[in-house]
Amino acid sequence: MKLNKNILIFGTLTILAFSSFAIFYGFNSSGKEIIKSGENKKTTTISANIKKKASIPIIDPENDIPYSPITFDTLGKWVVKGPKPLANSILPTNRIVAFYGNLYSKKMGVLGEYPGAEMLNRLDTEIKKWQLADPKTPVKPALHLIVVTAQGQPGKNNTYNLRMPYKLIDSTLSLAKKRNAIVFLDIQVGHSTLQQEIPLLEKYLKLPNVHLGIDPEFSMKSGDVPGKRIGTFDAADVNYAINYLQNLVKSDSIPPKLLIVHRFTRKMVTNSKDIKLKREVQVVMHMDGWGPSDLKKDTYKQYIYKEPVQYTGFKLFFKNDIKCGKPMMEPKDVLALYPQPLYIQYQ
Repeated sequence: MKLNKNILIFGTLTILAFSSFAIFYGFNSSGKEIIKSGENKKTTTISANIKKKASIPIIDPENDIPYSPITFDTLGKWVVKGPKPLANSILPTNRIVAFYGNLYSKKMGVLGEYPGAEMLNRLDTEIKKWQLADPKTPVKPALHLIVVTAQGQPGKNNTYNLRMPYKLIDSTLSLAKKRNAIVFLDIQVGHSTLQQEIPLLEKYLKLPNVHLGIDPEFSMKSGDVPGKRIGTFDAADVNYAINYLQNLVKSDSIPPKLLIVHRFTRKMVTNSKDIKLKREVQVVMHMDGWGPSDLKKDTYKQYIYKEPVQYTGFKLFFKNDIKCGKPMMEPKDVLALYPQPLYIQYQ
């Protein structure tokens, strides 16, 4: 599909009805569409025949671990910035395939669109596709649950968000147990902050199979209502999340944590070069815009590849990606990206 101009469509209003019969309004994050950037038109070619000059190691003063900026080896492979993964880390030896959404809404993603058993069977189907496409990389199933949803109204706390009840997390953990899946708890802060929201989830984040996701799109530092414009996190916000998770790993002697950071524009994550990596926390910069495959690939190149942090992710939309009349990208198409994403999310 040929686009004559760049278009950005914000989330449509979704009604969530709970068992208490209270009605809340939240934004459906499936309404994201990516923008094809007009910046950085020059392409970069990596030659396998050119040996890169070795970087001078930098010492992480807290962990006393040498690490180097992103470089490429003689085969042109992606060399991850940061400390060497701990022995029980999930990445980079596995690929995570996750279903995203909220069990209370059929419109926020595949996680809540189908009854539990059917949803898990559909997840099994996608995992088999990835196993066939890349048999050398084991696949780890995951359920990615939005536990704090952005709202169009301020609410009683004037935070423009809604915190899900703990019983929703418990239900998701029960579903995950049936597939030995890991669980991500995703936060849309609205007018709140990560400092306010993350500690409320601590009892779950202490579990070895529970990890964290943060969504800059709905971090409205500008004071705008969520959905009116795209929000932002700074490296300082990401570093807060990293440090919080690191402290949990150290204090409770649990396996390393994963942190998913959503991104589909440059301003969604400012000063990304200042993100400080820790060996206890693996950071995934996740391209989660929707649209035709050429725009998705371009967004991945502009905001994930060109601003490397550590690991990378890629999102596929069962419905929105096919609105242009073309099929959704298959695993083989995603594996053709550079670097190959190790976190795959379906909505």
